[in-house]
Amino acid sequence: MPKQKTHSTSSKKFKVTGTGKLMRRSQMSGNLTNKSPKQKRGFRKDQPVAAATTKRVNRLLGRG
Repeated sequence: MPKQKTHSTSSKKFKVTGTGKLMRRSQMSGNLTNKSPKQKRGFRKDQPVAAATTKRVNRLLGRG
């Protein structure tokens, strides 16, 4: 049986933690002048992928 290929764009957008959780970058929305510095700092951190989409992302990453 052939190997499953990794979707190259997905491999750049998502990363897997040591415990197996999927993480994504937070979306930096527009109009940042009206947002507080605390809000903007939060955009820099990685966010966990929603439970509803983990199956789809795992398939794109070649993880089953």
